Formats: sequence, C-alpha cells, structure tokens
Amino acid sequence: QVQVVESGGGSVQAGGSLRLSCAASGYTYSMNCMGWFRQAPGKEREAVAAIYTDGGISTYYTDSVKGRFTISQDNAKNTVYLQMNNLKPEDTAMYYCAADLIFGGSWLSPYEYNYWGQGTQVTVSS
Repeated sequence: QVQVVESGGGSVQAGGSLRLSCAASGYTYSMNCMGWFRQAPGKEREAVAAIYTDGGISTYYTDSVKGRFTISQDNAKNTVYLQMNNLKPEDTAMYYCAADLIFGGSWLSPYEYNYWGQGTQVTVSS
C-alpha cells in the first residue's frame, strides 16, 4: 500500500523560510511525477510545483512561487522537498504532496494523481 507523508510545515513571519518534505513508500515502481499543492480556506486546491523524474529531471512552478520555491528530490530516501523562501502571507495554506501522475496527466490538475498525503499547514504572518 502506497503511503505519502508530508512534514515540515509551521508558522513563520513574512520573509522567512520553511522546507517541506514528502516521503513516499510502499511502491515498487518509479514515480513519474510528484507534486505539491496548496489549499487555503474557501479556495480551490492549486498546484504549486512538480518534479518529473522519467527521462530526466524536470521541474515546474506556478507563477506566484517562481524564484522563491524550489522542488527537489532525494531518490535514496524516496523523498521530495519543497524549499520555500521569502514567504508571504498569501502563501498561507494547507500544503499537500501528490504522487504518481496518471498517464498523460497534467501536473497542474489535482484530479490526476493517484496518491495524496494528509497535508501540512503553513502559516505566514505579516
């Protein structure tokens, strides 16, 4: 059974940094893509970043986090990280890790991943 577990959330002031971790376990194949999403109260879940690992490493970011967030992976630990710098109050949300994009799916869509974690809260105060 595949499990996806996030950690690393917390409360910081604007301009601060956090690093989120996503550990995936229980699978016997290589995950083609893992992504980070976030959802603020009353808003839809939105894609933040993704890392593709089949045929090389490719990363993608939503415009609002480009230059501030970095997604990376540690294959040995089956872990994906999201380094978040220069955090802003509008980054406040529950952050979710998604794993295993369906064939032909888009990293932007929250409906096209097979596995999800329970989320970790990020709160940025001004």
